[in-house]
Amino acid sequence: MLRIPCPYCGLRDFTEFVYGGDASNRLPDLADDDVDRWVEHVLLRDNPVGLHAEHWQHQSGCRQWLRVVRNTVTHVIESVSPSRDYSWSDTVRE
Repeated sequence: MLRIPCPYCGLRDFTEFVYGGDASNRLPDLADDDVDRWVEHVLLRDNPVGLHAEHWQHQSGCRQWLRVVRNTVTHVIESVSPSRDYSWSDTVRE
């Protein structure tokens, strides 16, 4: 079972969390009226192999949004940090 170490609540089962999407997928500018760019952002996703940054919300706990860096092959969690501490320069993509 995947267990996520919440920085606020400690180690918890993944069933307490809700997956929030790719943490490296930048939101287009809200004034951008290019439909193709929005379709790509909302509907098209990569299926990365290796380290991948993801957003998770601890819905059954502290309700905080977290940035989880997880290996998609082994499911080993490399790091967990509050999403508010996240910077786009920290994006993990291989």
